[in-house]
Amino acid sequence: MRTVIFDLDGTLADTSADLIGAANACFRGLGHGDMLSAQADALTAFHGGRAMLRLGFARVLPDGWTEAMVDAQYPMLLAAYSADIDRHTRLYPGAVAAVKRLSAAGYAVGICTNKPEGLAEELLRRLGVRDLFASMVGADTLPVRKPDPAPFTEAVRRAGGNPARALLVGDTETDRETARRAGVPSVLVTFGPEGQGVARLSPEALLDHYDQLDDIVATLLP
Repeated sequence: MRTVIFDLDGTLADTSADLIGAANACFRGLGHGDMLSAQADALTAFHGGRAMLRLGFARVLPDGWTEAMVDAQYPMLLAAYSADIDRHTRLYPGAVAAVKRLSAAGYAVGICTNKPEGLAEELLRRLGVRDLFASMVGADTLPVRKPDPAPFTEAVRRAGGNPARALLVGDTETDRETARRAGVPSVLVTFGPEGQGVARLSPEALLDHYDQLDDIVATLLP
């Protein structure tokens, strides 16, 4: 079966404000106040919790922060994020309709994300879209995470698809590299934090709006 696997953060949903909010909760707890901006630091948010903490610590202590400090705050960040995971998060326009159309056309659909599996499942449930996806593989589902191709392949397998007839829809270099290693086409969205900048990664297709996804998938997975 032909399969379309989606990244989650920055691809299906704009989660940046809630991610930044969780990181800022850590810095407020340390007495530093909000160190990150939901607008200016959105791209960092999509590189994960530790990336946000590193950026914040670099601003607070340019020459004095350590990875141990990041490790100490990471559980607090996850707890803060879990408690307020969908305050600002919104699905991108047309995403739900596009996924439904793919399913109706006979494609298997799933998710492969570098968000921890439990948090991804909770977010999808709160957004009311978990039942749209036949599989969901997170950062800790397997011993490895993207850009290793194994999570992508597992997401395809769990969706009932064939890894040789699949593609990945994402928004970052990590997604592009995952698809390359898996030997499948990649589609990168241009409405994420990097915008048209993802064109530099030379994906097989760029997606400006989910209304275009049907034609792109039909071309890449004939």
